[in-house]
Order: sequence, then structure tokens, then C-alpha cells
Amino acid sequence: MNSPKRDALATGQVLLEVDDLHVRFDTLNGPARAVDGVSYTVRAGQTLGVVGESGCGKSVTAMAVLRLLPTPPARLRGAVRLRGTDLLTLSEAQMRGIRGNRISMIFQEPMTSLNPVLSVGRQIAETVRLHQKASRAEAMARAVDMLRLVQIPEPERRANEYPHQMSGGMRQRVMIALALACNPEVLIADEPTTALDVTIQAQIVELIKRLQRELGMGVVMITHDLGVVAESCDRVVVMYAGRKDEEADVQDLFDRPLHPYTRALMASMPSMNTQSARLTEIPGLVPSPLAARRGCAFAARCPHADARCNAEVPALSDQGSGHGVACFAVEEGRLAPMEALSA
Repeated sequence: MNSPKRDALATGQVLLEVDDLHVRFDTLNGPARAVDGVSYTVRAGQTLGVVGESGCGKSVTAMAVLRLLPTPPARLRGAVRLRGTDLLTLSEAQMRGIRGNRISMIFQEPMTSLNPVLSVGRQIAETVRLHQKASRAEAMARAVDMLRLVQIPEPERRANEYPHQMSGGMRQRVMIALALACNPEVLIADEPTTALDVTIQAQIVELIKRLQRELGMGVVMITHDLGVVAESCDRVVVMYAGRKDEEADVQDLFDRPLHPYTRALMASMPSMNTQSARLTEIPGLVPSPLAARRGCAFAARCPHADARCNAEVPALSDQGSGHGVACFAVEEGRLAPMEALSA
């Protein structure tokens, strides 16, 4: 079976725009702010990294893009445009034609995402039949082709196996095959290397990069691992407590980190060049999404915060070369340059 046809995507063409996205959850203790005005753009042939510690809103943003959050308790505001069409205004029936077809997602844990009672080939084939209206034979042939594409050995035999018969790395490759089965325009990879050993992590990252080059899709790489960002991304968004604190080209971010939170993340990374036996830690805790919030969300943990930081919310300001940062200390010139970390 031939690959599903798409309109040709020119490299750099805007595919996905997340514009001032807000996500609130209704809880017994009041509204919880999970995403607070996040914006970013995904272009054809490019990888956007979304980085931050656990609980910063990375995955919730991705789930909101795909409209996978039940409403209520979730309440969404803003816009999510796929080649100009606002997904937040579509019906559920229309969204079913987009999920897994024009936008696909690789979830964090393949063992809980794959159906344990269906063979991996059948799971891929069902996606093809649903979105491409293929026959059973055509869909299974496509499933085998996809397993071969992600470099699973003996794909004809493996297509008849079940998830529990495969290793973690194999299951992750199946998830990638499932996500790419309908040749999506945008691929969202949510922590695709979590719980995999270092060798397999490198293989998965390289596989996604290779497939992106071949298919021309845009990729959103959600991760807390700055090493994955340096290896695989063209542009990076740094999130903290549901907000975007910094955005830049990957090399610029590593050469010139500006936001105190970005600097703290980089300082906490192990390095072969450091003489210190201890890693730098970020003091304090991430603020609760239920807590009333004034000023910069990072102010309570930031050594450069002043009264203005605790009272006002900084807007993202352009620092040149498309490098944006939301920080009063940067705007006012109160931070000394940080030693560059080569990507």
C-alpha cells in the first residue's frame, strides 16, 4: 500500500500555531491553572522542543492541542490553529478526523498506551482503516511497512506479536509507527525516551529525526532532558508553572541562556567539565496551580527577584535574533552573562 498523500509541505511553512492558550481545571478546591497563556509555532521540517520540570504544563498543552482533555473539568481559552483552522472551534466528529491523521502523538509510556489484547500490527492497521478507508489487507500491509520503517526486524512476524512480547525500545518504536501510519503533518512526542536506557534513547531520537527528514513533518518534542533538546531540536520553548519563560533557537539558548530558570536548569545538568562533586539544585518548590498568583511564577525561587517581580507578570520581550524572555531582571540588565553551554 502506498503512503497516504498529503499536500506538499514547504520547509518552514507554518503548520501549527498555539496562540495564548489557557487551560483551567475545575476542582473541589477551586480552579487550577495548568497552562497560562502559552504561545508557540511549529513549522514544517523543524522540531520545536518544549522543556521544563514535571508539572510545568508541557503535556497538558499537548493534550489541549489534540482536544483530549474532557471539558469540563478542563476549560480551554485561546486558539490552536492547524494550517489556519482553529481546532478549538471544531466539533468532536471533526477532531476525530484530525487526531492520529493530521496530528499524531507519541505518549510517554507505550505499555499503557498500546492495547494489550491486540497484536501491534492490528493496532496500526485499525488506525489506517479508520482514517484512510483502506481494506483490511491494505491496512495490514501498511502496518508491516511502518514497522519496517521504524527498523523493527522481521516486521511480518512482529506484526502478529502483542505488546508484552516486546522490549521497551521495541514498544516505543511501535508507538512511533502507529503515530506515523497516516503520514501526519505534525507529530507530538511526549517524553519519547522516558524509562529507556541511554543507548535506546539515542536510537529513538535519531529515528524521529530521520523520519522527520524523510516525511517533512513538524515535530513537537516534549521533554525535561536538555540533552535531548540539544540533540534533536531546532527551536526551544522553556516552560515554568504553566507559562512560557523563554524561547530561542537551540544554539542561541545554549550559548546565551537568559531567564534565571533556564540558567538554573542548565546549571543542574551533569557535566564532564565540572570539578564539583555536587550538582546545583533549584531551591524551593513549583507553585501550586491552585494558589493565587501574583507576579512572576519563578520569583519565590529566583535569587534575582525584586519587588516588581513579585507584583507584576513579565511579558515576553525580544532580546534579538528571535530570542524572547519574560524576565524583568533581564530587561533591566541586572543579570551578568552566563557561561555558554555548547549544544
